Amino acid sequence: RVSRNKKLGGVVMKGLKVLTVTLVSLFLLSGLAYATPSTQIWIPSTDIQAFKKMHLGIDTYIKTQSRDGITEATVTNIGLTTGVLPFEKIQMEVGIDYRDTGGDHTYPFLFNAKLGIPEGALFKDSPAFAVGGYDFGTKDNVTDYNIVYGIIAKTFGKLGRLSAGYYNGNDKLLLDINGNKDNDSVLLSWDRTISEISDKLWAAIDYQGGENSYGALSFAVAWKFAPNVGIIFGYDIYNESTYKPTATIQLDVDF
Repeated sequence: RVSRNKKLGGVVMKGLKVLTVTLVSLFLLSGLAYATPSTQIWIPSTDIQAFKKMHLGIDTYIKTQSRDGITEATVTNIGLTTGVLPFEKIQMEVGIDYRDTGGDHTYPFLFNAKLGIPEGALFKDSPAFAVGGYDFGTKDNVTDYNIVYGIIAKTFGKLGRLSAGYYNGNDKLLLDINGNKDNDSVLLSWDRTISEISDKLWAAIDYQGGENSYGALSFAVAWKFAPNVGIIFGYDIYNESTYKPTATIQLDVDF
């Protein structure tokens, strides 16, 4: 049974990879130059940008502890994402990031795409579902993390929204501290608008499994300063303790 489940999981992830590579390829071939996919704090969400809406995201990750007496570089990610399908029940977004790590601008461009169905689209109270990929880089086994994922989400009234999914990436880059491949694991999150205080206030917790450089538990709150402008203030604790925690500030602007 375990062997059969592993084979089934492999088939599912292979299918996700094929779909995601197709989506990203269509995006690249179309000549569009439009951030990380729509996310919670760290992990992808089932949210998708509306048709023709442009989203600017500026995310900064600042190390809060030194490592062997040395503070690691701050990472800044600037990206654009846009919705490309004019339908209500099936939606798609594509995006491009420019990522700077402590002044290193080598192969900075990364691409992403996501296809999904919003809550209630299939039937009353049906969950949202999305498949996609991100951090498709331009240099083989250097920046092509090629993370593909599937995620499902459902809102439960005042409890908020719960999301769960799975991801798989390049096993040459997603490694644990010992150099062993660690390229797949779970995606989990909770998020909610704190309407008891203000409809402008939002909070979230998310988790990406694995002891690779992506595995982390993140906490954040956000405030909408305008209908199209919000800022997230968060903190990331990495699963592998060698990776020091980061404070994150994320500016989101819709056009």
